[in-house]
Amino acid sequence: MLTLYFSPGASSMAPHIALYEVGVPFDTVPLSLRQHENRAPAYLALNREGKVPTLLIDGRPLTEVAAILFFLARRHPEAGLLPSGDPEAEAHVISWMSFIAATIHPARRQGMQRWHEVFGIAEQRLGPREWAHDRYSIADIHLFRLFWRYFNAVHPAPGTFPNLEAHYRRMMARPAVQRTYEAEAAIGYDLPV
Repeated sequence: MLTLYFSPGASSMAPHIALYEVGVPFDTVPLSLRQHENRAPAYLALNREGKVPTLLIDGRPLTEVAAILFFLARRHPEAGLLPSGDPEAEAHVISWMSFIAATIHPARRQGMQRWHEVFGIAEQRLGPREWAHDRYSIADIHLFRLFWRYFNAVHPAPGTFPNLEAHYRRMMARPAVQRTYEAEAAIGYDLPV
């Protein structure tokens, strides 16, 4: 059994999308970051850092977005979220995941200018391709969640990041993204800029 501990709009949105993409049953436990529910002793026993997400896999916790996305993609290859049988293609997806986790994710806390700069890098890296690599993958889910946050917090002028904006629209059209958005919006987004 899978149980996702999440906070609407936080980094946990990416695994939430991936769970719908793979199409397996799962439970959710929403946590309010503003009310510090992620600092409760019961949650800290699962995730010592008190961050979201945490995915319980038959009661065993797995943390960190990239690890959870990788686990779901590998455990459910039929969903096609990771190139299968091609180490180089898989490495390109992991390269995107590393770039997203190490460069894009921390940029918001480094200031608005840096946040904008890293999306400029992502814009060039994505280019006019439909997806981050040859086809839709966990890298697209991870990239989308961070651009979703930027796009909805900063409201960049249309055309600022045309490749990322087109990717955003493609992602928003996916049923798994729509289901996640509806589920999380029903609880409410309460994130700092």
